[in-house]
Amino acid sequence: MLDILRRRPRTTGDLALSFADLSRYAVMQHLRVLEGARLIVVRREGRHRWNHLNPVPIRAIYERWVSRYAEIDAEGLVGLKRHIEGSNG
Repeated sequence: MLDILRRRPRTTGDLALSFADLSRYAVMQHLRVLEGARLIVVRREGRHRWNHLNPVPIRAIYERWVSRYAEIDAEGLVGLKRHIEGSNG
């Protein structure tokens, strides 16, 4: 669902159509969980419920957990590049 919402906000009905193997009720339950985790923001317009991706908590997780390891990997690759280039020259 988050991948679909990444492209643009969708109504709950639109999301339900994207998941033919799930009931509308199951989609609504998933959306409640995502909203509770603050991964989506819901805006109501009349009878429509628009679901928007909230990238802030995802970015915070990236900065706290993933970027630290990506930095280590990048350092290792730079060291490997220097080693290979040094041994060729």
